[in-house]
Amino acid sequence: MTSAALADEVEQLKAAALAYEARHFPIPDFVLPPGVRMAVNFTLDFDAMLARRLANEPPMQLAKGEFGGRIGIWRLLEMYEAHDIKVTIFTPGRICELYPEALRRAARAGHEIADHMWEHHVPKDKALEEDHLLKTIAALERVAGRRPVGTRSEHSPALLRRQGFIYNSSTSCTYTPLYQDDENGMNRMVQLPVHFAIDDAMYFSANWGGSKTAAQRLLDPDEVFEMWRSAFWHQYRLGGYLNFMLHPFVSGRASRVDMLERLIVEMKKLPGVWFPTCEDLARHVLARHPA
Repeated sequence: MTSAALADEVEQLKAAALAYEARHFPIPDFVLPPGVRMAVNFTLDFDAMLARRLANEPPMQLAKGEFGGRIGIWRLLEMYEAHDIKVTIFTPGRICELYPEALRRAARAGHEIADHMWEHHVPKDKALEEDHLLKTIAALERVAGRRPVGTRSEHSPALLRRQGFIYNSSTSCTYTPLYQDDENGMNRMVQLPVHFAIDDAMYFSANWGGSKTAAQRLLDPDEVFEMWRSAFWHQYRLGGYLNFMLHPFVSGRASRVDMLERLIVEMKKLPGVWFPTCEDLARHVLARHPA
């Protein structure tokens, strides 16, 4: 590649980065409700074996996903309910057919049931994308008794807005709630950012995202506890926000449930820690910091 071609490619990358940045609107004076110092979202990506199947993974990986639907989700729900914490469950529409009782139990207990695509992917064809989203909305409404208003997906913001969604939780571009436009500078929505540093699969799931086993190791829950407690303390000092992205087939293992419970006990010792659902936080953002 010539120096002129390289310079041209760099300029194109810079232009793309600036255009992407221009779509994001952090809230510089972000304020939490009175008496609240920090908001903590606990979110469960209840994929079960769907993501494994899409990746064409072997039977043992599929069985690992099935564990999340048969056992892991129940353990986590019982633990959160024991601490009176409401979580947001991002779930594909297909899971409503596979594990409807778990989702009904969660909805009855006051947890939020939110969209995570129909089969854990967004089709490129626009008509098929809309069909997938509408099927997911109908399936979630059947098990939860109400339409979802949140998503963790790459669905088109225009389509999401048309169907009544108020927030997405799929970006890592900052560490507090923000607004995000689509590529045309329209269809602004609340974004509740997540990060792989507080995603359980990064620490407890070998071969995650197609990586080689040698590139990963299964950490002791105590190691992850210390990292996540440190992340919590950092945000608590700032008066900030954390969004934990957990998977029932990962964090539903007994020792990891215990680790999460110890972390919650530590958090609840401090004044001003709020454990909202993602919907609760998104509605606060819309009311306190209108777009």
